[in-house]
Amino acid sequence: MTNKEILRTAMEQSAVDANCQPEDFMKTEPVIVTSRKNPDARRYLKLPLACNLISYGNNIVASIDRRYEEIVRNYIQKYPVEHCFETPNLHVLNEAFAKHDMMVCFMAEYFLPDVNALTKGDCRYEMRLLENSDFHELYRPEWQNALSEGRKELDVLGVGAYDNDGRLIGLAACSADCDSMWQIGIDVLPQYRRQGIASALTGTLALEILERGKVPFYCCAWSNIRSARNAIRSGFRPAWAELTVKPKEFVERMNR
Repeated sequence: MTNKEILRTAMEQSAVDANCQPEDFMKTEPVIVTSRKNPDARRYLKLPLACNLISYGNNIVASIDRRYEEIVRNYIQKYPVEHCFETPNLHVLNEAFAKHDMMVCFMAEYFLPDVNALTKGDCRYEMRLLENSDFHELYRPEWQNALSEGRKELDVLGVGAYDNDGRLIGLAACSADCDSMWQIGIDVLPQYRRQGIASALTGTLALEILERGKVPFYCCAWSNIRSARNAIRSGFRPAWAELTVKPKEFVERMNR
């Protein structure tokens, strides 16, 4: 699979999620579409959405509830693409939605693999390939980024690092969030960090995913420097960004 094919696959999936066309992400002007349910969307998305902004760097595709079209159109037409995803401009969008008891909630950067940079990396510890049947005893707090307890059936593949005593010390695993793309999460026990374990596990898992004909992707908050560095070291590169508005009650529940 080439980098061009990987990017195309990601845009096609984003188009399913947003209810638009893949070519919309390559336009120079903003695009507004209606958010709708789709059985082929990423499984954790609760569609339709009031407002979800997506950018692959060229423009913004806004997938929205049409009741908020004026708010969104004014916002994405007024500010440059990159500033629509950060303060101080972001306050304008948040304040406009606050009048409707909604708030900006999720903000994330997504990474795709560069096939010319992916590597299994060096790891001084034994690495083992794991499948869904191996995860049953691993749904614990230390592996909460690698595994999704609420969606266990989607955790399809992983790579674990083991100390000499057979203890699991690092885990990269992926969730089959949609038919064509699997999302990677990574955890390493604190006392074993800064030894290259995370990048070795992430890169190895990404290659295993590609061998199965799927596109691996990686997500983190752009302020999560440690996670973003791991993505880069593992051979991933920034690909797109998303910002999602949710009901105020939902945001407050998450903040408890």
